[in-house]
Amino acid sequence: MNNKINTYRDLIVWQKSMDLCELVYLATQEYPKSELYGLTSQIRRCSISIPSNIAEGFQRHYKTEYVQFLYISFGSGAELETQLEISLRVGYLEKDKFDELNILLQEVMKMLNSLVSKLENRR
Repeated sequence: MNNKINTYRDLIVWQKSMDLCELVYLATQEYPKSELYGLTSQIRRCSISIPSNIAEGFQRHYKTEYVQFLYISFGSGAELETQLEISLRVGYLEKDKFDELNILLQEVMKMLNSLVSKLENRR
């Protein structure tokens, strides 16, 4: 089996963050229309930012730039975590949907943290 990473698409963290984006888009379709330019837009942009920055960082020529983009993804994940919590509190997300999104988000965050650690410790 070939485990070589040739492109960002080979990264499990990118794949899972794409899954998260898809789930976020499906969940936010149920948000009130009055939130289209508010929480709906913000939550979608945060979810998009995670795989987008993973991809952009991967394409950079220097490890320090890659790590910087992974930190941006991590920050977007923290934003998304907050926005999901707000969505739960105001009743836009049911608890089971919140849990599903949050579990996947936490998995992505752990993977990002692990990838950053590996890159920073590599000489």
